[in-house]
Amino acid sequence: MTVTVLTGAGISTESGIPDYRGPNGLWRADPEQERLVTYHHYMGSAEIRRRSWLFRRDSPAWDAEPNAAHRALATLPDAWIITQNVDGLHRRAGSPQDRVLELHGNMFGAVCTSCGADSTTLEAVERIMAGEDDPACRACGGILKTATVMFGQSLDQGVLSRAVEAAGNCEVFVAVGTSLQVRPAATLVSIAAEAGARVVIVNGEPTAYDHMADEVIHDPIGVAVPRLCAALTA
Repeated sequence: MTVTVLTGAGISTESGIPDYRGPNGLWRADPEQERLVTYHHYMGSAEIRRRSWLFRRDSPAWDAEPNAAHRALATLPDAWIITQNVDGLHRRAGSPQDRVLELHGNMFGAVCTSCGADSTTLEAVERIMAGEDDPACRACGGILKTATVMFGQSLDQGVLSRAVEAAGNCEVFVAVGTSLQVRPAATLVSIAAEAGARVVIVNGEPTAYDHMADEVIHDPIGVAVPRLCAALTA
C-alpha cells in the first residue's frame, strides 16, 4: 500500500513546539510575530531581521525530540513524508532522508538572498550575540535569511513537483496536524482525492478539506497517528 503523509505544525506540538494558528498558536498569541517570517517585512527592515534571528535562536526546535507521531510515521515502509514544518523532526525520527520533502525548508541552514551562498542559522545568531545588528553574507554582503520559505516567497518548484507526484500516486493520503489554510500545500489533499486515494485528516480542529476525507480524526495526534500507522501496516 502506497502512503503519502502531509504534516503541519500540529504534529510537533507534543514535542514542545507551538503551532501557529491553533487555539494557543503563536500568531493568535502575538500576531506581530508573523512579520518576522514574512519576506517583504524581513527584506525591508534590519530591525525585523534582527528580531527574526533571535526568534529562531529562541525556538524550542533546537532541543525538541521527535514524539510518538513522528516515530510512528517513520515505521511506514516507503511512505512519502511531505512536511510544512521546518524543525527537522521527521528526519531525526528516522524517516528516510530521501523520502522527506520539506516544503518550507528548514530553520537550521541559512542562505544569502543575493548570491545564494550557504551558511548556518547558528553562525548568524552567534554573530548577532557578538554585537552585529544585521549579519550580512560574508561572500557578497547580501542579506542573509534562514533556509525557510517565508510568507510571500514561492516554494522550491522541484520539491513541490515531487510532493504533487507523491500525492497523485498514492493509495492513502494522510494529513496530520495542519489547518490546511496555506496553499499550495493544502491543495495536495484535493490532488490525492481526485486521483482516487483514500484521504484521512487528523487534526484537532475542522479544516476546509474535511468534506473530501474518507475519515476525519480529532483525537490527540500522539495517540491517533500511531494507531493509524499500526492499521496501515497490519
